[in-house]
Amino acid sequence: MLSSNAQPQVAVLLPCYNEELTIDKVIADFQAALPNAAVYVYDNNSTDRTAIIASEAGAVVRKEPRQGKGNVIRSMFEDIDADVYVMADGDDTYPAEAAPAMVAKVLEGYDMIIGDRLSSTYFEENKRPFHNFGNRLVRDSINAMFGTRVTDIMTGYRAFSFTFVKTYPVLSHGFEVETEMTIHSLNNNLKLYEMPIQYRDRPEGSVSKLDTVSDGIKVMSTIFRMIREYRPLPFFGWLGAVIAIVGFVLTSGVALDFWRTGMVARFPTLIGAVMLITTGLLCMMTGIILDVTAKNNRKAFIVESNQFALAQRTAHRHNNML
Repeated sequence: MLSSNAQPQVAVLLPCYNEELTIDKVIADFQAALPNAAVYVYDNNSTDRTAIIASEAGAVVRKEPRQGKGNVIRSMFEDIDADVYVMADGDDTYPAEAAPAMVAKVLEGYDMIIGDRLSSTYFEENKRPFHNFGNRLVRDSINAMFGTRVTDIMTGYRAFSFTFVKTYPVLSHGFEVETEMTIHSLNNNLKLYEMPIQYRDRPEGSVSKLDTVSDGIKVMSTIFRMIREYRPLPFFGWLGAVIAIVGFVLTSGVALDFWRTGMVARFPTLIGAVMLITTGLLCMMTGIILDVTAKNNRKAFIVESNQFALAQRTAHRHNNML
């Protein structure tokens, strides 16, 4: 936390790809809402005048040659040092006027602030029904697995603490990165705060870069992968239990025939059933072993986060003494 006399350094992060129609307004809005913040635009191989317009509007413009939003966010988090980070899109769908309240919540001690679209105007403004269905599916899947009640899993409007940014491992390459952020936060029991925002659809002439089918598959693949990694015991436990039960059912049929006739008439079925039972038990043992590893990873993450927080507090105390 900052001392009461310190002025927090705020960085506005805008990953962009072909947003020349809206980027000027987005930068101006954030400059008005957060006049002391530095606005960074990372241009992700745009073929239009996005980078030129952003530079003329007063933003710090940098290039990210690796295509994909996840790659852009990885570079942003690596390159930029600040006390508070506000991330939005360059398409003018998120209200900059909500940013000061999000910054204030981070300064209160929250790790990540989620700009919740789904509690306000998203379903009225967004004209793509499959996107609406996908948001609900992702939200319900993750909440069921982690036992939480997060409303908007996939929003691109967020604010972060320094510790979150410097300890979050960005693994995804594309738009599934927002889902990854949320799962990472829930798994490590970070302090989250959802703030309803007034979402608005893209202005006329601005085209979404999302592909409903392919990006939806990527998001669901990310959920599957991260549940396997972060919740291995229920994942492998249930899988092993189902396989073992099938094996037991098949074995019971063979045992019943033996009890009636005194002969084992279906050796292939018996062998297959025993293999299924063995496989199921191995899956459950794998889940137990990986669950211990996942818990140790969470412990290591807590230690690393505490070290970053301590380093930040020490740096601020040093700066205040100068």
